[in-house]
Amino acid sequence: MRAIEITRFGKPEVLVEAVRPDPAPGAGEVLVRVRASGVNRPDVLQRKGAYAPPPGASDLPGLEIAGEIVAGDAAELAAAGFALGDAVCGLVAGGGYAELCVVPLAQCLPVPDGLSLIEAASLPETFFTVWSNVFDRGRLQAGETLLVQGGGSGIGVTAIQLGKALGATVIVTAGSDEKCAACVALGADHAINYRAQDFAEEVKRLTAGRGADVVLDMVAGDYVAREVSCLADDGRIVIIAIQGGVKSEFNAGEVLRRRLTITGSTLRPRPVAFKGAIAAALREKVWPLLAAGRIKPVIEQVFPAARAAEAHALMESSQHVGKIVLDWAA
Repeated sequence: MRAIEITRFGKPEVLVEAVRPDPAPGAGEVLVRVRASGVNRPDVLQRKGAYAPPPGASDLPGLEIAGEIVAGDAAELAAAGFALGDAVCGLVAGGGYAELCVVPLAQCLPVPDGLSLIEAASLPETFFTVWSNVFDRGRLQAGETLLVQGGGSGIGVTAIQLGKALGATVIVTAGSDEKCAACVALGADHAINYRAQDFAEEVKRLTAGRGADVVLDMVAGDYVAREVSCLADDGRIVIIAIQGGVKSEFNAGEVLRRRLTITGSTLRPRPVAFKGAIAAALREKVWPLLAAGRIKPVIEQVFPAARAAEAHALMESSQHVGKIVLDWAA
C-alpha cells in the first residue's frame, strides 16, 4: 500500500510517500480501504518528535480516516451493525496516512447520510475530542455558556456547532477579524479577536459579569489564570492542548471560593472501550444532526495524499478555518 512516512523529525518536507506492507486486522478490528485522511495538530507534533504514538500503534501519522470496510470478522461486523463494503469513518491511534488502515470496530461510525467520504474523514478526531471533553468531562448543559479558545480550528468549528445544537451560548476567540466572522457564520454567538481585545474582560462583559460555565482550552500556559478570572461559579476549564506551555499560575483562592474545576485529557492513549463509548454516544446523539444538516463538516482545503507536506504547512500557518483533508484518489 501507499503510505506517508515521517522519515525523520523536522519540518513538513520530512513527510514522504512510501510503500508499506498491507496491514491485517485482528480480533475486534476491521481493515478499511482509505479514501480520505484527516489532518490534525497532533500529526504535526508527531512529525516534530513531540508526540509519540502509544505502544502498539502504527508509526505512520494520521488519527482519522474514511473509506470502505474490506476485511473483518463477519459475525463481529454484523453484531456492530456493519458489513463488508460499508462506508465508514473511524478514529485510530495512528496509521491513518495510508491506503489501508486497521481500525478498532468499536471506533468506526457509519458515514452520515448525505456526506462524502472526504467530508466524513474530517469528523472523527474533532467530534470524539469535543464530545469527550466538552460534554462528558466538562458537563456542558443546555442554557450554559461555552468559551472556545481557537474557534477557527478543527476542534473549534466542531465545538461551536455542537454547543449551539445542544442549546448552549457559545463564545469563541480567534486571531483575526476574518476568523471571528467565520465563527459567527458557523453559529457562534460572540467572537473575540484575542489580538485586539482582552478575552477575559470581554467574556465578563458579554455575560453581564457572570462568566463562562465551561472553557475548552487548547492553549494552557498563562491562559489558565485569565480563564479562572472569567469563569462562572462552579465553572469548568477543560485543557486539551498546551500550545502556550505546560506551566500555569492562577488564583487558587478563586478555585476554592467559587468551586471551580480545572481538568484536562488526551484521547489518543485511551483504551478502545473508552473510545467505543464515545462512538456510541456520537452515533446516537450527534450523527442524526449531521444527517439532518444541522451540523456540517467545515473543510478548508483538500490535498492529494502525496502532498501531505503542503497540508502540514497550512496547518502550521494557522491560516485555515476548519479541517484539512488528504485525498487518496487524487
